[in-house]
Amino acid sequence: MDRYERINGLHRILQAARRPVTVARLMDELGCSRATVYRDLAFLRDGLMAPVVGDGEAGFRYDANEDERFELPGLWLSSEELYGLLAAQQLLVRSGGGFLSTALAPLQDRIEKLLAEQAGGSEFPVERVRVIASRPRRMDEAAFRAVASGVLARRQLSFDYRARSTDEQTRRTVSPQRITHYRDNWYLDAWDHDRDALRSFAVDRISGVRTLEAPARDIDETQLDQHLAASYGIFSGAPKNWAKILFSAKAARWVADEHWHSQQQGRFLPDGRYELKVPYSAERELLMDVLHYGADAEIVEPPSLRAQARALLALALGHYER
Repeated sequence: MDRYERINGLHRILQAARRPVTVARLMDELGCSRATVYRDLAFLRDGLMAPVVGDGEAGFRYDANEDERFELPGLWLSSEELYGLLAAQQLLVRSGGGFLSTALAPLQDRIEKLLAEQAGGSEFPVERVRVIASRPRRMDEAAFRAVASGVLARRQLSFDYRARSTDEQTRRTVSPQRITHYRDNWYLDAWDHDRDALRSFAVDRISGVRTLEAPARDIDETQLDQHLAASYGIFSGAPKNWAKILFSAKAARWVADEHWHSQQQGRFLPDGRYELKVPYSAERELLMDVLHYGADAEIVEPPSLRAQARALLALALGHYER
């Protein structure tokens, strides 16, 4: 147990104690020597201004006459908690394409200093936390900041949106609901006032963002989930159908551990294959994921989705037969 953890543990023991705690008990619970207990008590009392009272014979406690309950000041975390926090910060920075680095740099510096203090001056090897993004798209940092601000400030937004499917650009006015990170890219879930409906917008396709004075219209969380999270993928809506997909015994070892949807149903078949059922609204994203498995996946139902997969495979095969 390092010093920060001992101080934290010592604080919890004294805070919960109704009567003085003996040095012997502190030695046992903190796993340290008598001298270390006295040093930590002195630091807690003199360095952190904790209301420690008592002596070695009767034991120690917090002064019950203090008007306010004493709490450890500032960011007081164990080594494991700091390591976890720094790793999460690295994940956010690197999966966000680097555009969050400036905003999060002060946090990283603070955590690294705390870790260095606990490790006797040695630095935390940040390079050993490795995050490899999977096909992230380029995004304008100013657009992301404006969108995120609109979500948190609950203000309407106006922006130009160029749809990737048609390349058509339109001006949209929306009430932002939440910002979603999905598959290494960011999306804005919003109420589209021009379409009078909920929509998801890829933030990398947004430009010319203006924050309006009008307050955002708040949509109930249940309604958001029903419309935007009820079916497969980010391009969701009310589920149109359920897909049944069979995976080979080889692919089953991966697919059985994958999360495709909150309502997915899966089972191993007697021959080792894996049957997966998922609800979906738009076919495109589901087809892309299934075809990713190549010959190890087969769409069984519904017939219309199976026919689309067959047509896509035939077109792909045609490119190689020229």
